[in-house]
Amino acid sequence: MINASLFSPPLYMQRYQFVTEFVKRHTPRKVMDLGCANCSLLRKLKFHRHSVEVLVGVDLDSAALRERIIEHLELWEVERFSDVVFGYMTPCTVIVSTPNVEFNSLLPGLRGFRNKDHKFEWTRAEFQTWALGVCGKYGYSVEFTGVGEAPVQDRQVGFCTQIGVFRKDFDQPTAPMYNNTQPEPTVYQLLYKVVYPSLCDNNIFQRTLVNEVLYKAEILKRKWLEEDQGVQYDFLSHVHASPTEEVREAGEDGVAEDPMVYRHERWVCVPLQCVWASPRVQDLCGDMQRLRQALLDDSQVQLDPDRDAIMLPDENEDEEGDKAEEDECVEGEWTMRAMKESTEEDWESEVGCLSCDGSNPRV
Repeated sequence: MINASLFSPPLYMQRYQFVTEFVKRHTPRKVMDLGCANCSLLRKLKFHRHSVEVLVGVDLDSAALRERIIEHLELWEVERFSDVVFGYMTPCTVIVSTPNVEFNSLLPGLRGFRNKDHKFEWTRAEFQTWALGVCGKYGYSVEFTGVGEAPVQDRQVGFCTQIGVFRKDFDQPTAPMYNNTQPEPTVYQLLYKVVYPSLCDNNIFQRTLVNEVLYKAEILKRKWLEEDQGVQYDFLSHVHASPTEEVREAGEDGVAEDPMVYRHERWVCVPLQCVWASPRVQDLCGDMQRLRQALLDDSQVQLDPDRDAIMLPDENEDEEGDKAEEDECVEGEWTMRAMKESTEEDWESEVGCLSCDGSNPRV
């Protein structure tokens, strides 16, 4: 296994990012992850609104396969893998990542393969030989790249993970395709199926975006309240400059360098720029202007007068107000009780006193 501290971000995150950026650029409608493990990559891809409609994950052993699959196969099985993926499924694009064994000498303490379940690890030449053979047989072209750069003095070994991006060439003659229309028995077991609402539906997109924005804003609000570093700003005052004025003074882009959460009366105001820092919000919305417009169109969200911050109720203020009202009620109850007790006559005491001096009690 590779120490995560060797790469920043970690190598598996670089692989995820490579696929995510590819999906953003090429907007496929369907994505299948062979060797999906715990579906981390699929979870990231489900936030892409204008492209992906179907996400499929396939795995044999989530404890072993993790993010990649080909090096977990026996060499004799690789040909069958190629036949199924490139010859039977015939997707428009296939991204294959696998370890570069030439990089292993740079990994401290590594002996043998990087994972005990690896059946082989290819050099760059071996990987390219297999990939070009696939292209010639099934009608694909391939580009080679990778993630996990070596130190400058060792760049000759290539990337830690080598990647081949295969694209279907529909004009090139290929090996015979499968034409069997009869249903075939599957060797896979369906573990679970999740049908996500399509973000292409504007109503679903709006709800998803607003929920994500309010969730992020609520986290920032609670963190700010815990730190208790807020300064109350008055939007109507010309003495105290509000953060929105600072934003306008920041430049043409209208974004201050360090937007901060602040309090206005009984509201905690979370700048949109803080919410925009969330990668999920960026994936959903695309740019700040679209985010602002989407929030303006939703009745669940209250923006400040300058439309630069989300206004959330301050529960601490509400709790203090409720406590004060409760104290007033209790105090008033005790006062009324004291007044009542002071005006009521103690008949037993009077009767007792009158009996002692021999007089008759009053009736």
